[in-house]
Amino acid sequence: MTEQAKVPAIRFAGFTDPWEQRKLSEVATFGGGHTPPMADPDNYEDGYVLWVTSQDVKSNYLDRTTTQITEKGAKELTLYPAGSLVMVTRSGILRHTLPVAELRKPSTVNQDIRVILPQGECCGEWLLQFFISHNKELLLEFGKTGTTVESVDFGKIKDMLLYMPSTVEQQQIGDFFAKLDSLITLHQRKYDKLVILKKSMLEKMFPKDGESVPEIRFAGFTDPWEQRKLGELVVIERGGSPRPIDEYITDDTNGLNWVKIGDAPSLGRYISKTSEKIKPEGLSKTRQVHPGDLILSNSMSFGRPYIMAIEGCIHDGWLLIRDEPKSFDPMYLCHMLGTPKMLNQYRMLASGSTVNNLNKELVSNASILMPCKSEQKVIGQFFNHLDDLITLHQRKLELLRNIKKSLLDKMFV
Repeated sequence: MTEQAKVPAIRFAGFTDPWEQRKLSEVATFGGGHTPPMADPDNYEDGYVLWVTSQDVKSNYLDRTTTQITEKGAKELTLYPAGSLVMVTRSGILRHTLPVAELRKPSTVNQDIRVILPQGECCGEWLLQFFISHNKELLLEFGKTGTTVESVDFGKIKDMLLYMPSTVEQQQIGDFFAKLDSLITLHQRKYDKLVILKKSMLEKMFPKDGESVPEIRFAGFTDPWEQRKLGELVVIERGGSPRPIDEYITDDTNGLNWVKIGDAPSLGRYISKTSEKIKPEGLSKTRQVHPGDLILSNSMSFGRPYIMAIEGCIHDGWLLIRDEPKSFDPMYLCHMLGTPKMLNQYRMLASGSTVNNLNKELVSNASILMPCKSEQKVIGQFFNHLDDLITLHQRKLELLRNIKKSLLDKMFV
């Protein structure tokens, strides 16, 4: 690796000695594995021995594998102890990242995995974070080119030079990042559970095909839901794009907010800003939208509805859905339009045609079941609260990941 400073930018109190340059092969031993013959079911059926492949190395810590092998299958393999590091050395994923993880349980590995076993003065937690912090450098330096499958030269990695602090400092750094990783994992699990909960509630709080009431309802509501065509209740129009667009884009503060697909936020349901504005004279060639209007991507691969929080106009990649007679609670309508049932209905209505995108006719002809306004409101509030929780944990995740990335850059050399 290229010459670097011998001390990191950030250190724990009490440590002042420069980090020493060592060869990886001086502080670790190495191993590998292979694939037991798949033609022999006795190698796999009812197996319980963890067997690591490249698809398993998706996080920094590994305590389960997609496939387990039997004692017979593992007979000619090495069972590596917990605390060993596994590195993917042959996989398509090496186009953009070098996966490394610490084993939390004894495991065997296949031929695409190399094992690094820290020895003596080398702390495994520290070495794991070293590999994570230098991921892109290592991939650039040791990645093989001109091969049919992406791979890294593990022989050169074994002989690589790295700067190491004392064992005590390694342990403090390793423990710090292990706790940070645990916090990230905690929020990831909370986020994942909330996403699963929302998916389940979207299926259970809206009636299934052939039913007039949902499986789960709030107390006090017993009336059947009314079946209607969506186009009977709302105004549906397609957006538009002035041409040539370059002549209409403006930096003038009096310009109109022009909502493109890329302006859809990754968090939340409200569109509150746009990356570009267009001149007022372009309004006749597009579709004006107001706060409270819903817009729906006309791409069937997207189909996520949003609520406008600003005045503006929409690109032809959007459909305007305006509740003119105010039949709906806005948040209820937003979530109802995004249910899997609605998306499946659009696809069924388009079946056998050349339509690849949503359009006014498809959405207008969609059949919906709607409850009374008061029930709509509590359903909308429920999903809005759920969205807020999901957004909260997603933001915490992003913050913690950014903190870790910054500290990895400053606590290693």
